[in-house]
Amino acid sequence: MQDFADKAVKYAEQSGVQYCDARAEQQERKSALIEKNSVEYVRTNDDRGIGIRTIKDNVWNFCSITNPKTFEQIKDAIDNSLKSSKSNNRNKIKLYPNLANKSKVNYLVIKKPELEDIIKIGLEADKTISEIPKIIKSIVNPWFTINSKYFVNTEGSEILQNFTDTVIDMIATAHNSGITQSVNITEGGRGGLEQLTNKNKIQKSAKEIAVKASQLTLAKPVKEENSTVVMNPDFVSLLTHEILGHPSEADRVLGKEMAWAGGAWWKNKLGEKIGSENLNVFDDPTMKESLGWYQFDDEGIETKKTTLVENGVLKNHMQNRETSMDFDSIPTGNMRATNYRFIPLIRMACTCIGNGDRDVNEIIKEVKHGYLISNMKIPSIDMKRYNWSISCQYAQRIENGEITNLLRDVIVMGTAPKFFESIDACGNDFTVRPITNCGKGDPMQSMIMGNGGPTIRGNATVKSVN
Repeated sequence: MQDFADKAVKYAEQSGVQYCDARAEQQERKSALIEKNSVEYVRTNDDRGIGIRTIKDNVWNFCSITNPKTFEQIKDAIDNSLKSSKSNNRNKIKLYPNLANKSKVNYLVIKKPELEDIIKIGLEADKTISEIPKIIKSIVNPWFTINSKYFVNTEGSEILQNFTDTVIDMIATAHNSGITQSVNITEGGRGGLEQLTNKNKIQKSAKEIAVKASQLTLAKPVKEENSTVVMNPDFVSLLTHEILGHPSEADRVLGKEMAWAGGAWWKNKLGEKIGSENLNVFDDPTMKESLGWYQFDDEGIETKKTTLVENGVLKNHMQNRETSMDFDSIPTGNMRATNYRFIPLIRMACTCIGNGDRDVNEIIKEVKHGYLISNMKIPSIDMKRYNWSISCQYAQRIENGEITNLLRDVIVMGTAPKFFESIDACGNDFTVRPITNCGKGDPMQSMIMGNGGPTIRGNATVKSVN
């Protein structure tokens, strides 16, 4: 596959392209679905192929080949791609200069995952969930992928990255007196079986979601009001993803995603204040063990931490080699594709609100009346990421600094600038959570990444959806 990729780039260059890169990728995926203390099914999948990007006559072209057997297949795909291209004499494509990178990166795997191992962990988690009173259904989906990705381009880069992702999704559903409630969680990261077994994390999480689902059948809904909200790190992860991460992607800011995925309300606001001094946001592909950990992106750019918002001031966007020329910036290493079948897009790696210095208990104690919002559920955001609403898995009322009643079916709503300005405290409990199903592009690409942050306190509207 690497040899095919090398030859593809040389052939494209001989065909007169301005630029070419190729990604040869191979993935082995194994997963299981566990319900009612039994394995419903096991799936295994091996996928391999090459994706090839070219620029010719100032037009991007892309083709992909699954499991090519001969180089003639690749040549035909490149030829057909270039034949369908039409020259663009109005807009010249300019790429930020990048030195050739030659590197091989093997990401840390302490214990290689095996199907038998993840099934055993899944069955134990399912048993833990099912033993809690009022639980009527448990769904546990452990999976892992073993990946190899080779990047080569006409500028001389040759980069091989080998990595493993190990993840488990769990759902606990409880029913009591006509009320049904579900709580779910995803655990795991980039690495081996240790991502599931360290510190007995999976069993603890399984019990927590089952207990909470059971308790929620006795919880009450909440009346709508604008109030102080204290959001835990899991909820903050999704909030960061939706109203800070996506509008920080430069293609959205430029309106290139507007037709199918929206834009960004803070277009032309670089250098302006968009939130309180407590708001600091960054994207960092170098965060080890996150699902967004990688050393080189799909343009061959070496990654580093990028400051997006500093003390409430919008500082930068996530950039590729082309958009960085528009913004007079530098590429941030955020170009990624789901796999070789797709052309890379600007995507979050590990986008987070920065850690604070406040004790979480003190943050809560200072609240006379408000709500503790816990764990991500379902987002609904407008096209420019301005108006937002995100449901949480559960909430608790705060009265005179004390956490009181458990509340169900709660949704939190606000506008981005007003909410950002209201943030007056950030805890010292920074946490990164795995995100496994972020969609973007046309055709749609599903991407994995990390998102995170600490407990934060601000002001928003709270109500129950039922």
